[in-house]
Amino acid sequence: MRGNFKSTSTLVARTKGLMGGALALALGATAAFAAGEAAHIDRQSWSFAGVNGRFDRAQLQRGFQVYKEVCATCHGLKRINFRNLAEPGGPEFSAEGVKGLAESYRVEDGPNDQGKMFQRAGRPSDPIPSPYKNEQEARAVQNGAYPPDLSLITKARSAGENASVFATIGSMLRDIPSGYQEGGADYVYALLTGYANPPADMKLAQGMNYNQAFPGHQIAMVPPLQPGQIKYEDGSQGTVEQYAKDVTAFLAWAGDPKLEERKRMGVLVILYLLITAVLVYFAKRRLWAKVH
Repeated sequence: MRGNFKSTSTLVARTKGLMGGALALALGATAAFAAGEAAHIDRQSWSFAGVNGRFDRAQLQRGFQVYKEVCATCHGLKRINFRNLAEPGGPEFSAEGVKGLAESYRVEDGPNDQGKMFQRAGRPSDPIPSPYKNEQEARAVQNGAYPPDLSLITKARSAGENASVFATIGSMLRDIPSGYQEGGADYVYALLTGYANPPADMKLAQGMNYNQAFPGHQIAMVPPLQPGQIKYEDGSQGTVEQYAKDVTAFLAWAGDPKLEERKRMGVLVILYLLITAVLVYFAKRRLWAKVH
């Protein structure tokens, strides 16, 4: 009895700890978004959402085009190598095309036999170079603002709103069965399409732009996308919404290049566990049949 009581006490303590942790997480998230005046972010329809979600190859290729022609002037993508663009599960460009793309970049390498660094043509094994050598150079060019690397931007951001603690917990519980994990993509899309004229009673700080999705609604980045800015080879519409959708999908892939493989493995593991559970159940009935 004493041992059972001790085990029960430990279980209760752990349960309270988990509940307290969840409550603290909800409180922290709510407080953080409230402090930043987070706006409501609408959920978008993504091909890669859900348990069976898959990336749209054509969309990823268009998204890379938007990144290369617009975003790459300020933002890096250092966690992605050129060769990743040709691998299964991603944009799946041709190997020759990726090789030619890599060679169009100049990459610092070395030291050579004289102990000096040198410039060479890029290789498929190289990471996609950042537009700036370091953070200090980036800030100097951008008037003190630091354009973040976009490799994990959809993982580092999330769609939050000012809601009560119970509403936040309810939302978390609702998202578990659906497998919702696209909050970062929703936020990036909302940010790219959220530029507008500020309210009449709002005065923007010098050098800032009004954005409906950005916490505080003042952002240093100028509107990066304009209608007709990029011409797609596949004839897709040249709208801000289309550009934003495509580049967001590409950045979602960049943050999780193995998403499709991970989801396939997850389904197989669940099936394996279900089959194992059935076999264990019938084995248990057979072993204990004589006892009853």
